[in-house]
Amino acid sequence: MLNNLLTSPRRQFLSQSACGFGMLALADLLASRGVRAAAPSAETAGLSGLAPRPPHFPARAKRVIFLFMHGGPSQVDTFDYKPELQRRDGESYGGRMPSQIDAKPVLMASPWKFSRRGESGLWVSDLLPHMAGVADDLCVVRSVHSRGQSHGQAVGMVNTGSDNLVRPSVGAWVSYGLGTENSDLPSYVAISPASSHGGPRNYGAAFLPAIHQATVVGANGRLGSGKINDLLPPGGRDAAADRDQLGLLQRLNQEHLRRSGPDAQIEGAIESYELAFRMQRTAPEVMRIEDEPEHVQKLYGIGQKETDNFGRQCLLARRLAEAGVRFIQVSSGNVWDQHGNLRGGHAKNALATDQPIAGLINDLKQRGLLDDTLIVWGGEFGRTPVVQGSDGRDHNPHGFTMVMAGGGTRGGYAHGETDEFGYYATTDRVHMHDLHATMLHLMGLNHEQLTYHYAGRDFRLTDVYGKVVNQLIDGGATVG
Repeated sequence: MLNNLLTSPRRQFLSQSACGFGMLALADLLASRGVRAAAPSAETAGLSGLAPRPPHFPARAKRVIFLFMHGGPSQVDTFDYKPELQRRDGESYGGRMPSQIDAKPVLMASPWKFSRRGESGLWVSDLLPHMAGVADDLCVVRSVHSRGQSHGQAVGMVNTGSDNLVRPSVGAWVSYGLGTENSDLPSYVAISPASSHGGPRNYGAAFLPAIHQATVVGANGRLGSGKINDLLPPGGRDAAADRDQLGLLQRLNQEHLRRSGPDAQIEGAIESYELAFRMQRTAPEVMRIEDEPEHVQKLYGIGQKETDNFGRQCLLARRLAEAGVRFIQVSSGNVWDQHGNLRGGHAKNALATDQPIAGLINDLKQRGLLDDTLIVWGGEFGRTPVVQGSDGRDHNPHGFTMVMAGGGTRGGYAHGETDEFGYYATTDRVHMHDLHATMLHLMGLNHEQLTYHYAGRDFRLTDVYGKVVNQLIDGGATVG
């Protein structure tokens, strides 16, 4: 019947309505399912977008877990201790203030006490007691600055390197550069991403092949069931029917490819479908966090009301990383945006996330995975040292803190400085492009060489900017 379809007058309709063709991956998939498939032609060989690729030079990290604190945690209440701000609480601020903000020129001290932590003596506030307990593993970058006074702009910068254009996300670039370590899993997973402030563009692939966009689990800071939507086939469908359907799709798309020629976007979409079929075997097992021993779940705060949700997200991130996923983004949801009630809001958010994050670091360390897993913590910007309303802080992209751990970073180290009040980055300033360049460098990727030709030019994550911050790397820069 298949031959009749392909030789009938309906062939043109069927081939043109087919979705494209990911020949190499589909041929391998069908063979593994017992379905006969033609060998890939020279034209289509090597098109599998998630095939592992070697780095540009020896990598310090194999994978990234980005803990995105959406909304912007306050640097002067977490990791950037400012004694002068504490001393001059309530006094007038005579420095420069951006016209876009709605804050008063009055200094507001942190309500939390700062102490030196660990053998390294890093300053960490009482707001984050569990992260303070792993201070010697933290690389604190206190001089980050970015573009975007609004959430939409700044969220775009931290996730894609652009404040106003649709560009591939960091995870998509890592996927494009390195592929996946596990052919049955995606290279990029976004756990509970927000729908606001750009939504899917923050974990999308833009003009890169679609296979490199994130597979999404949960939404808006909530893990929910912890299942990937539409992964499993409809109940009761016969497995043989699935194999026949894929076999037909393979033949139709081979004809479609012959007629239309290669198309990276169509290839990516079809590879995503093929990957979903593969994931039916592996993903459900990886995502069963209830299989973890009780003491591990307790480490992440699972079972406690305040920490259960984010603890599950962090534990799932560890399981995905362990299984070979290259880039995992975990989102807190847009909860750190305290224009008012700073004390109550930040305390609630820290309570929900602090223990799970420290648990993740300790768990990776115990398993021997922290050395080659890069953890990045932070929001799209920080907060002002001046007050908004009676007890809030406005947005501040001019000087804020990002924290790294593992993956070849320098533990127990604080880099850079903001001014005496914590408003503007002043010493050893690190632009968001520099942070992205350093992340790629730790993954063995040269940010100037990781390019994609589109619309007549070569694009890269860092645009035409960025430099690797060698001081953040344990032992200095790697080769390259």
